Amino acid sequence: MHINQVDLNLLRLFDAVYRMRSVSRAAEQLRLTQPAASQGLTRLRGLLGDPLFMRAPGGVQPTPRADRLAEPVRQALAALEQALGDSAAFDPLRSRRTFQLHMSDIGEARFLPELVTALRERAPGARVETRPLPREQITTALDSGRIDFAFGFLPMLRDTQRIQLLDDRYVLLLRRGHPFAARRRTGRALLGALRELEFVAVRAHADTRRILELLQLEERLRLVTEHFLALPSLVRASDLAAVVPRNIAQGFGTGYAIVEPPFPLRDFTVSLHWSRRFEADPGHRWMRELVGELFCR
Repeated sequence: MHINQVDLNLLRLFDAVYRMRSVSRAAEQLRLTQPAASQGLTRLRGLLGDPLFMRAPGGVQPTPRADRLAEPVRQALAALEQALGDSAAFDPLRSRRTFQLHMSDIGEARFLPELVTALRERAPGARVETRPLPREQITTALDSGRIDFAFGFLPMLRDTQRIQLLDDRYVLLLRRGHPFAARRRTGRALLGALRELEFVAVRAHADTRRILELLQLEERLRLVTEHFLALPSLVRASDLAAVVPRNIAQGFGTGYAIVEPPFPLRDFTVSLHWSRRFEADPGHRWMRELVGELFCR
């Protein structure tokens, strides 16, 4: 097959189907009708002499040939987008752009105050909307442009660009004056003593729930809440303990005690993630640089 036979739109279609594992969702992203997307895929299959995608539950699965093609095609499209986008300027003082961000409720508390303050000074017309997504949807949402960035500890994400923002660890949050905090224990003795406590956790925070599970402390979980904002008042008003990131716990102020057991999985790195497809977008690049300036430590 000669390169002259390949329409650029066919490569865009291939890239979208590969990322989304669905012809219909790829058609929707590219604003094509389903028949037009199917016809384009049929044409590309004929040119390459390979079925490229096979039907699978919930969509399609790539063939080995498609797997080999995926990264070169993505790099080529990204290079072309960068070349075409170099002339498109981004003026933060004039921009009315809305940046869509994936963040957990903890991430909102940690990052939004400083980020919004900086935007008000440097890009007063820009807006931010947070769109928390299930973890399995984040990569597709980044690639499709549904969200611009994902903040968080997201080790399951593959094939995203990222910068590390901060290192953190999970600690134990108790009310000030809690008798557990007054006892000086370390290491395995401290971990074993956790069975003396009763815990509160947030339903959506899988990592903290996982720590309790690994320590076989699920039966000590007395309250599961939907909202992270409930934790500080619950802990301060009771003898319940909570597993929270240290950076967040230190921001709660007086009224609390922090204990640092050697939890399994306690250390983690929070990163900013984005798609290679938008690497060259001037506004995207400006926001990445701002976030790095504000939070990279």
